[in-house]
Amino acid sequence: MSKVLVTGSGGYIGSVLTPMLAARGWDVVGLDAGYFEGCDLGQPVAGPPTIEKDIRDVVPTDVAGFDGIIHLAGLSNDPLGELNPELTSDINFRATVRLAAAAREAGVPRFVFSSSCSVYGARSDAPVDETGELDPLTAYASSKVLSEQAIAPMASRDFCPVFLRNATVYGLSPRLRFDLVVNNLAGWAHTMGTIRILSDGSPWRPLIHVRDVSAAFIAALEAPPERVWNRSVNVGAGRDNYTVRQIATLVNEAFPECQVTFSDDPPADSRSYQVDFSKLSRVLPEFEPSCSLPQGIAELRDAFRAANVTLEDFQGPRYTRLKHIQELLQQGELDVNLRRTAAVGA
Repeated sequence: MSKVLVTGSGGYIGSVLTPMLAARGWDVVGLDAGYFEGCDLGQPVAGPPTIEKDIRDVVPTDVAGFDGIIHLAGLSNDPLGELNPELTSDINFRATVRLAAAAREAGVPRFVFSSSCSVYGARSDAPVDETGELDPLTAYASSKVLSEQAIAPMASRDFCPVFLRNATVYGLSPRLRFDLVVNNLAGWAHTMGTIRILSDGSPWRPLIHVRDVSAAFIAALEAPPERVWNRSVNVGAGRDNYTVRQIATLVNEAFPECQVTFSDDPPADSRSYQVDFSKLSRVLPEFEPSCSLPQGIAELRDAFRAANVTLEDFQGPRYTRLKHIQELLQQGELDVNLRRTAAVGA
């Protein structure tokens, strides 16, 4: 049985990906700092055997013996990334490069990196493909660009990195997040009876369901090396480039009793881009996105109702990454460098 290490295994994507890998016959081991333990929708997540370790502390012996690594761990969105841009660089960039170097030193043949379509910046005029200029607008996006650029020269006959530039992920996960545009609008509809848009609705967002992005990681892990060796690939579907207003309309169809509202004075939102995903079908023909946006929204609606998600849940820290990290800081469970305190580890 082949063995894979999934960093960030206890997160939003990781908690969906790891059981899918196990169902494919992989021997799955997680590596996670445990920031989001207890942030479950419903019953606590039963994850794979997990190395409880900060990604900044990984050494070659931690990754020895694995046939592949899927690297998800990091500060996971723009607001959290801006909390301390230098820490974002340390965790999302420098620790990522050290992990890749450790993997290569330990003889791990495949390294699948979770990058992001946000590396392209503002591109609302036409879909951008992998040859497009990289213009990151946030610390989070910059960390993805720098990581790709630093890891690519490590590629060798025995070390195959592949960079998956994911569209904006949405959908139901055991470790739910409300700080993602589709989930957020569905959360407003369920808890407030309105679909509240904080912009004018015009920004574009490329989307992909969390199960589909997990399937793409598996395809990249299992693909022949000559197809994915040192390649950057946009992960999503052309049909799933939507404006925020279009997303809100589909959420409204799932929650017809709600009204859509727009901000009277919307802040400028430069994070608007459409993405060309045609390379994905050529590089990973085994992969085909299977979940449509209306299906994903309906699944969220039904899960919110079944779990009786409340306004307190929606607005609180459990399902919003920045709020949860701030709560851990305030409670003294993390220090200013986002490391577990001695009291917690005791």
